[in-house]
Amino acid sequence: MPKFFTILFVFINITSVYSIDLPVSQISDDSLLRIRLKDSWFNETPDRVLARRTVTEQLESGERVQVSSTEGRDEIMVLLSRELIRGRIASDTNISAERRGTGQYPGWAQGSWMLTRRKDTGAGTLIRIFPRSDQYTYIQFRPLDSEKCFLDAVLYRGYLVRSVQIPVAFERLYTMQLRDILKLAEEKVPMHYFNPQPQLYQNHRRFVSQVRAAISAEGLRFADDGAIDENGNYVFIETLQRQNPASRGLNCSGFVKWLIDGILRPVTGERLPITPLKAPFSERGSSFTANWEQRRDPYFGLDWIRNLASEANGILRSASYKNLDEFEVRKDNFSLIMVGENRNFTPQTYPGFLGEAGYGVEGLHPLLYTLAIDEPFSFYLAAVNTEIGAPVTADNPRGSPRLRQYFHVAALVPYFDETGAFRVVVFESASETSFAAFRTRYPGHFVNLVQIPIPSGFNPQ
Repeated sequence: MPKFFTILFVFINITSVYSIDLPVSQISDDSLLRIRLKDSWFNETPDRVLARRTVTEQLESGERVQVSSTEGRDEIMVLLSRELIRGRIASDTNISAERRGTGQYPGWAQGSWMLTRRKDTGAGTLIRIFPRSDQYTYIQFRPLDSEKCFLDAVLYRGYLVRSVQIPVAFERLYTMQLRDILKLAEEKVPMHYFNPQPQLYQNHRRFVSQVRAAISAEGLRFADDGAIDENGNYVFIETLQRQNPASRGLNCSGFVKWLIDGILRPVTGERLPITPLKAPFSERGSSFTANWEQRRDPYFGLDWIRNLASEANGILRSASYKNLDEFEVRKDNFSLIMVGENRNFTPQTYPGFLGEAGYGVEGLHPLLYTLAIDEPFSFYLAAVNTEIGAPVTADNPRGSPRLRQYFHVAALVPYFDETGAFRVVVFESASETSFAAFRTRYPGHFVNLVQIPIPSGFNPQ
């Protein structure tokens, strides 16, 4: 990857306004504009391109495009930035809003097109196209030889496809009609990932709103080992003894139980008992780890979310969905290569799903994006895990072995909002936190995921 992209991501992350997009097939063509710009922007010497002032052009469709250039250390970038279009589909609380221009040109609005060129030779090195108004979802082309180029498609740093050979010369893309460029991609890329349908996520949006309101209304707070039992009492998970009313609260495990109780109680009229949720669920571990179950309880978080998922799927779907194979996310990760986060954005390998560990946190964002598209009626409980062991010390001369321990659980709700923007809401430890905070908190860790049907209603009372 060119070193220039460090600058690119600073440049385009300039607004919190999101767009409501058209289906990819309806993006208006800009090839006539690119034909006019070819000599003066795409083939002109880099120093002269950089000297040009930003101009705003209008397509035949009436849409506006801002043409500009910017400079990196080794490359320049020419941007054809579409105007960001604001809009909103109808929801429970808002009527729909028509699509209209915002006067903003962030560089990643739907249909935007960019070309990077070497500063020393002026040669093109990459073309990137944004099928959605999302800076983290794009299709790009890289030159291979005089007759072929490479195609990549990226979702939130995960490659859908990478280095697929396309029988078109790179510079031919400078003036090719957009529909023909996208057709090249459609033959190699599962394009449905660029065409989310926000109307499918109405229950997600309602659920998130109801959980937020309930957290506030009940004044939930964190308390170590805290949960609510089947009788509505705040107790300690380990002993089931009552908590002090003045300091009562929920830990991460008790909180996700509160969430599932709030989903199931309107259906069954009951809360789940705590003791069965602590029981081992299906096979896990080995004869070696069995010797440490009492002292370290390494699989507590995994057993807890599996038991909750089994109950939720059995009640909300059918008894056949209580089985682990039905609700645990084990699909092959769509990408085994990630766009790196270092200065040069060097691609990095990614392991995908590992048994009894799940998915590396580094690839969780693109995985949740594809799950939101492929499974639009679900959310997920996550058990965070890593290998933990105590080193040898004077007080502990034998140390303790490294075991994979599931030490934290959370609820992850991936969905698309009324504007079509992708969101991941994180509920954990009696509060809502950000996905960015969740992800950066656990570098090198893994997350095991279980699927929960998104409810039509939520009431923890």
